[in-house]
Amino acid sequence: MTNEEYIKAIDMRRSRRAYTSKPLSEDIKNVIKEMVDAVNQISEADFTFVDDATPAFKLFTGKFSMIVISGNDTQKGREDAGFYGESIVLQCVYHGLATCWVGGTYNENKAYEMLKLPKGKRIYCVITVGYEKDRLSVVERTMYNAMHKKNKSYQDMFEACDEKLPDAYAYAMSLVEKAPSDVNSRPVKFRYENGVLSAHVEEPYSDKSIDCGIAKLHFLLGARAKEINGHWNAKNEFEEIKASILKFENKSSDKEENKNE
Repeated sequence: MTNEEYIKAIDMRRSRRAYTSKPLSEDIKNVIKEMVDAVNQISEADFTFVDDATPAFKLFTGKFSMIVISGNDTQKGREDAGFYGESIVLQCVYHGLATCWVGGTYNENKAYEMLKLPKGKRIYCVITVGYEKDRLSVVERTMYNAMHKKNKSYQDMFEACDEKLPDAYAYAMSLVEKAPSDVNSRPVKFRYENGVLSAHVEEPYSDKSIDCGIAKLHFLLGARAKEINGHWNAKNEFEEIKASILKFENKSSDKEENKNE
């Protein structure tokens, strides 16, 4: 997918808990498995595709699969779960599938049984994937209205900001506003000081770090849309990658010397 398509998917995405009775086609399952395999190559978190996720859910309806994200008890693993998990979510949404980030409203013991996780591994969260129904269910409408009574603006996410944000950063932060988070709490806190933007959460060894990973992806996509290439470093600071300028040796002086010989 292109960066522009990812951003379109951000606007298209909406958490869905009601799916049709039709399971995902084999072709779509194979594509999702390929995406899972790809992120497993670069992520500290472990992504596992589960064909039939319905036994682990009571509040969700219809037929749907899920991606279980697990790993060791680390902050990096949780952030990778959010960052790379959201990349899969946006790809699924752009191609017409319904998804939902799920932290607690499922039978976690059932999920552990399905995966047979080794000791030391824990489930961070799961992502459900299926075909969406045309209309929102009563549960979906109720939960949406309850969670979106008061949305937090990106300005409210800043702990410190010693100067006006660059326009490109402001746009990227507007996409952070649209990032999903646990009960729409938006726990990620930002700082912009001395020209450096950073992000953190107060409880890094919690699900809040998953939300941080998601927010970091949204910011990165917004920055790239404004032709700013960069990455998040180990300190959770956004570093711009400046294009290097190649300089060639000036051979004119050598030629002049050769002429004089």
